Amino acid sequence: MTTRKGLPIVHDGRAQEQADGPASPPAHRSRDRSEDKPGREAPRCDDPRRRAFLKTAAAGAAMAALSGCGVEGFLRKHLKELSKEDVARLVAKLQREQERRFARKVTIDTSGPLEGVLFGYGLDLSRCVGCRRCVYACVKENNQSRAHPQIHWIRVLEMEKAQGVDLAHADVYYEADRVPREGHFYMPVQCQQCRNPPCVKACPTQATWKEKDGIVVIDYDWCIGCRCCMSACPYGARHFNWASPTLAADELNPDQHLLGNRPRPKGVVEKCTFCIQRTRNGRYPACVEICPVGARKFGNLLDPESEIRRVMDTKRVFVFKEELATHPQFYYFYAT
Repeated sequence: MTTRKGLPIVHDGRAQEQADGPASPPAHRSRDRSEDKPGREAPRCDDPRRRAFLKTAAAGAAMAALSGCGVEGFLRKHLKELSKEDVARLVAKLQREQERRFARKVTIDTSGPLEGVLFGYGLDLSRCVGCRRCVYACVKENNQSRAHPQIHWIRVLEMEKAQGVDLAHADVYYEADRVPREGHFYMPVQCQQCRNPPCVKACPTQATWKEKDGIVVIDYDWCIGCRCCMSACPYGARHFNWASPTLAADELNPDQHLLGNRPRPKGVVEKCTFCIQRTRNGRYPACVEICPVGARKFGNLLDPESEIRRVMDTKRVFVFKEELATHPQFYYFYAT
């Protein structure tokens, strides 16, 4: 706050006197008792020692509060700046922590993008029956919290055929004895792995970035839980852990990736990574494998003989919210 002449107002009132001239204190204002005690100086807000102390204390508190893994994780270098030895030590530490917590042997992969690979995903809306098997296969594969909070990276929207793609009236919580329900169609939505991802631009700590193979990843140790990426994502594909995730030892998937399906702590954001622990080792994502009607397609966009390229070349393909120019690598299409 400033006076009308631009001078700051401090508690001792001297700046106000400079602006408006000397003024006697109000009758109700009590005297500073420290003035009656010789050798004791009244505290001043502009004391450099006080400012330094407050700055240090605030910085320490912010790091401890904002970091999902405490001060130690917050102070380490960005993952892309770590040496191979540093990464190996980090992985060994994470494995030990999980093995103590779950009493199971855990393997955390650190494999990087493959040369000449750009992943793409296709989904046939004319085949999807809304069974949600993809949702639960994803949960099982990627160590998502089962309850309190319950987190799903894939949401299946039910819409009426007569209205077409109408997001305003889509139902993500539909209940049906049998699917597909007559007169309805289904549109699963998950991370679109955008070529121009707004979530990456919004992240203040660079905790999320796009890899060369097209996967947008998150370093959970650098995520401070500000949720700027969630606000920036137009697909609602990012999810925040409001509480410590619930994951039983017998439900843990021990085959993990450092940037993918390792268990996340409270206070960080998570999302679909095209099952990075699978796809970088030559396997399909779990949702592709589980789909009972073959509605999901996956492959290398740079390979003209791949399944996803055949879809791109022969089907009526569109991307979700094309007008936003995020350029997704997730494509919807109709078989006929």
